[in-house]
Amino acid sequence: MKKVAVIGRPNVGKSSFFNRLLKRRDAITSDVSGTTRDVKKGVVTLLENREFELLDTGGIDYTSELFSKVGDKSMQAAKEADIIIYMVDGKSIPEQEDKERFWELQSLGKPLALIVNKIDNDKELQEKFWEFAEFGAENIFAVSISHNRGLSPFYKWLEGQIPPNLNSNTVIEDDELPLELLFAQDEEEEESKEFKVAIIGRVNTGKSSLLNAITKEDRVVVSDVAGTTIDPIDETITYDDYNITFVDTAGIRRRSKILGIEKYALNRTENMLKEADIALVMIDATAGVTELDERIAGLVDKYKLGCLIVVNKWDIRGELEYKEAINDIRDELKFLHYAPIITISAKTGQRVDKILDKIVDIYKKYSQRIPTSKLNDAIKMAISRHHVPSHNGQVVKIKFATQFATKPPRIALVVNKPNLLHFSYKRYLTNFLREKFDFEGVPIELIAQKRGERTDNEDEE
Repeated sequence: MKKVAVIGRPNVGKSSFFNRLLKRRDAITSDVSGTTRDVKKGVVTLLENREFELLDTGGIDYTSELFSKVGDKSMQAAKEADIIIYMVDGKSIPEQEDKERFWELQSLGKPLALIVNKIDNDKELQEKFWEFAEFGAENIFAVSISHNRGLSPFYKWLEGQIPPNLNSNTVIEDDELPLELLFAQDEEEEESKEFKVAIIGRVNTGKSSLLNAITKEDRVVVSDVAGTTIDPIDETITYDDYNITFVDTAGIRRRSKILGIEKYALNRTENMLKEADIALVMIDATAGVTELDERIAGLVDKYKLGCLIVVNKWDIRGELEYKEAINDIRDELKFLHYAPIITISAKTGQRVDKILDKIVDIYKKYSQRIPTSKLNDAIKMAISRHHVPSHNGQVVKIKFATQFATKPPRIALVVNKPNLLHFSYKRYLTNFLREKFDFEGVPIELIAQKRGERTDNEDEE
């Protein structure tokens, strides 16, 4: 069995890291330096036949006789281990003693990772993390153990160092779950309080008027001349403790009518959508859903954004009834069936105030992670109601499910024959989960795969 030692100075987060890997509170954690004095051991098991022994060592500190003995014992444990994890405090400046000890361990030629802990946000990542590059570590990871941030890249690295346990009594297979999926099962992420909302639609649907109405100021030039807005316009407001950045994008025309500078505007709009979390799809109530509206709405599906369909100019809709309008939109925009619809008048302010509550609610769902136990209970319930159909006599079994990413929610289904899981059944499961966990306004990605197939985690912080 491989031995993995976690070492570093006192109070850098080693014991918290130990507890997270073991998924239980075995090691006592405290702000008091020197809480851990002996080498604490625990076995981390990956399914039935992959496991390693994790060593939580005392802090390396030579300021007293007692701490010197603890430090010597920790260094000895690291030298006897197969894999070494050296942890430092990312909120402090790099210590010369840390560098020298790291270089000493580096000379052993064993798998070695430098973990810079307590990098709690992007600002610290930019300002502090890169100071630790001077260690010269080949494998360096910025994480926040307390906030469960940035751990997936480290898990992927560690997975590559842990072979199957050949002494296991179970049959060795090559189809084990990736380590980052196993440890992602019950992660509790700190929800970001900042998100970006793109306002998209055809020319002259009232996007700029809506932005002005939301921000309660004339931030954007409004005109009946189509194409007035060319550059995306950003405006950030604070609402319900969230910092929400709205982007008013250039109105999109049919490609045959896009001329000159508007081609660049279209490109900038698409680039901006790659960075957005939620899209407000503007529909002109007086014109209904056109073919171009469908194409624009397709961008929401392309970039997997949370979505709110905003039907503007409701004050001058004519004889159009609400139920009739909603049914028409649902019929034309079937691929956005999960998106709620709100009718407004950006000009008069009718129901504009409800948009903020809606998008905050959608963002919370866009960011939520379902605990693995609850997710698998829901999948079992769905299967009991409607069994997985076989394919030409071949039995298809869903063995396990885990949500491995958010924004949007992405769920891996471990299936014995993933290629035979019919798209209609995946759609059934998606709708079941949407109703079970209230994913209104949010796309859900279900990815069927065998055990051991890597899943591209695009949500990693």
